[in-house]
Amino acid sequence: MADPKGFLTTDREVAQSRPVDERVKDWNEVYVPGSLLPIISKQAGRCMDCGIPFCHNGCPLGNLIPEWNDYAYRGDWTAASERLHATNNFPEFTGRLCPAPCESACVLGINQPPVTIKNVEVSIIDKAWESGGVAPQPPERLSGKTVAVIGSGPSGLAAAQQLTRAGHTVVVYERADRLGGLLRYGIPEFKMEKRHINRRIEQMRAEGTKFRTGVEIGRDLDAKKLRKRYDAVVVAAGATTARDLPVPGRELNGVHQAMEYLPLSNKVQEGDYVDSPLTAEGKHVVVIGGGDTGADCVGTAHRQGAASVTQLEIMPKPGEERDQARQPWPTFPMLYKVTSAHEEGGERVYSVNTTHFEGDEDGNVQWLHLVEIEMVDGKLEPKPGTERRIPAQLVTLAMGFTGVDRENGLVEQFGVDLDARGNIARDDSYATNVPGVYVAGDAGRGQSLIVWAIAEGRSAAKAVDRHLTGTASTLHAPIHPTDRSLTV
Repeated sequence: MADPKGFLTTDREVAQSRPVDERVKDWNEVYVPGSLLPIISKQAGRCMDCGIPFCHNGCPLGNLIPEWNDYAYRGDWTAASERLHATNNFPEFTGRLCPAPCESACVLGINQPPVTIKNVEVSIIDKAWESGGVAPQPPERLSGKTVAVIGSGPSGLAAAQQLTRAGHTVVVYERADRLGGLLRYGIPEFKMEKRHINRRIEQMRAEGTKFRTGVEIGRDLDAKKLRKRYDAVVVAAGATTARDLPVPGRELNGVHQAMEYLPLSNKVQEGDYVDSPLTAEGKHVVVIGGGDTGADCVGTAHRQGAASVTQLEIMPKPGEERDQARQPWPTFPMLYKVTSAHEEGGERVYSVNTTHFEGDEDGNVQWLHLVEIEMVDGKLEPKPGTERRIPAQLVTLAMGFTGVDRENGLVEQFGVDLDARGNIARDDSYATNVPGVYVAGDAGRGQSLIVWAIAEGRSAAKAVDRHLTGTASTLHAPIHPTDRSLTV
């Protein structure tokens, strides 16, 4: 363990954020650079000798959290990085973007603020990059087997890196013009600067992974031909079919899916545009959906100079403390969360439902009509007399996703089955009904967390390696990646 008395003598301290009036003027990450290292050793020292580290179970990757906490406490950053990478290909992604279910499962969290596991994780990997401790790991010899990976999000990248290191020749196909999937075009720069993706891609290139951008399987390249070309295929294309809002006025100009809005601001940061073609500047913005994607829209609208930002959520406002009866420790509780975007302003409205949109004579949205709702006999029902309208000149729909893309031909051309939720069906080894075709991440699991995506990518890679070699795979994979009871 780390400091035997650390959890008694040291209070929880998290990363320091830049002032709101400063950070909304740029797109850099919201945290003060270098603010963690002076405090992180003491924070890691709060990790207890708890006997059974429930953080392992809380983390879908099974990260060796107490081990790298101990190394970080002692200042052995090389050993800490080695332990961190033993289970996680991309800790700089999860350390910035994961909601940290491991912290909810921390034993210290039963009656005290939990260990800052996420902050320790990102400190270790940032230190490793700065010191040159993250080097390519090319295979010693090649297997002669080839694998195609469809999608370059966290699941696809994890599967590709594991399979490349096992000696297989791996080609990653990405339909966008740049690599990274939703990490590139769905996550705003202020949450994760894209330099973190770029240097991982360069590491993977040096290891031997090949990449093909601007190629959409199903449209640009027939999936059947792809299957014949490779010994195995891993589908990690995500669950990109967005949930829509079929109400009157949906067709008005200015009503967009979140994933029509967010990528454009990222393309500005990449230098593709001077200004976003779809901007919130000077507009009253309404974000429908109270999750992380909605928060990303809120933060983006602030930086574009919105006149006002309102976020709507159909469910009631969550509590600020864990409900031990319904969400007991160590489960991940649904709590009221104030993200960095919410710190920057805007209004959050709960228990409301959008009834219709109202536009001007030119077909541009101007108003959003809503009604308060309540639970009646287990159903959400409108409350009479609570109808009202709010100004809305830009509306983003951030209500989640309903399954894999069915319009590009990939599903039909491969001939893979779908499950009842619209995801690609697979067995416990990530194999679809089509021999040699595997699925990992959101494409098979449904919309989930980045940490689950990496876990499934690693596990699918192990299954593919076993399929290709005919022997037990030496690749490390999480213990419980397909246990849906653990889904957050």
